[in-house]
Amino acid sequence: MEQKNLIADKSLDFAIEIISFCELLEQNRKFVISNQLLKSGTSIGANVFEAQHAESKADFIHKMKIAVKEANETLYWLLICERSEHYPYQSSLKDRVEELIRIISRILITSRKAK
Repeated sequence: MEQKNLIADKSLDFAIEIISFCELLEQNRKFVISNQLLKSGTSIGANVFEAQHAESKADFIHKMKIAVKEANETLYWLLICERSEHYPYQSSLKDRVEELIRIISRILITSRKAK
């Protein structure tokens, strides 16, 4: 039986939600923010997936560090949407990316401690 990978599943689901939200941004002609959010929001999962096949522990940690950086960038773009009067905003996306940041941060702490 294949074991579930919580962070891989959550980051993939988040990427799908970000794609949908970016389509909404584009409908509202918010192309610059949409493009930035699409890149960073989908990059989280791409790096998490790459980390699952890392060549070493150091490579795994490096890829997960990139994933958490991308998640923080995504949070930044979502905060811009939240605080800008003429931008659509979905609070659930902010909650989800904050959850990803917490999970990935815990994975990094655990990975650094493991010998």
